Amino acid sequence: MKVDLHVHTVLSPCGDLDMSPRPIIAAARARGIDMIGITDHNSTRQLAVMRQAAREGGLLLLPGVEVTTREEIHCLAFFPGEARVDAFQRFLDERLPAIPNDPARFGYQVIVDADERVLDEEKRLLLSAIDAGIDEVERLVHELDGIFVPAHVDKSRDSVLSQLGFIPPALDCDAIELSARADPALFFAMNPLLSGYPVIRSSDAHYLDDVGKVFTCIYPADDSFDAIRDAIRGAFLP
Repeated sequence: MKVDLHVHTVLSPCGDLDMSPRPIIAAARARGIDMIGITDHNSTRQLAVMRQAAREGGLLLLPGVEVTTREEIHCLAFFPGEARVDAFQRFLDERLPAIPNDPARFGYQVIVDADERVLDEEKRLLLSAIDAGIDEVERLVHELDGIFVPAHVDKSRDSVLSQLGFIPPALDCDAIELSARADPALFFAMNPLLSGYPVIRSSDAHYLDDVGKVFTCIYPADDSFDAIRDAIRGAFLP
């Protein structure tokens, strides 16, 4: 299964306004992607329409979010079912600071329907760090039976390595993510202690042309959440 597990929509302030549900699904299908992860910044509110578009387009969707922790670390979290997504959204709502978005500077944060009509707009800046550390986020994700992946660990900002310099030994990571620009061989040569982690690569797409440009091959027993989680835990780059 070819998967791109880090894709943003129009809800993310840095996302292009072309990143609405049906065009995202079409772009993924055109690149031969079997499943995408939708991971808007600190919000899951575009997932319901994305699920519908994925079903209609014959594409699997892994519902998720990209969290910015108190340490300014970006982490991907994925959840099985709407109830757990909603529970995590309540957690995000309680901990996202009331800093208003400036659309002229950061871009719009809109929720759209399948026909690209604007349903709502998030007024708080979704790029802000929430009031919770990476360890608290990881614990809650796993309490909700989710998947926890530190994002783009090779980047010089907004990653666990840029902010802490290491991955805390007690942090329960289902995998780590390398960015589209990473050289995996060079990265692990420079970080040999991380070579034992399962690893995925994703596009971190904010524009349609980037969807599916980078992907990971996983081998789940079926398309259930548990099988996909097991496959991600067994993902290692060649």
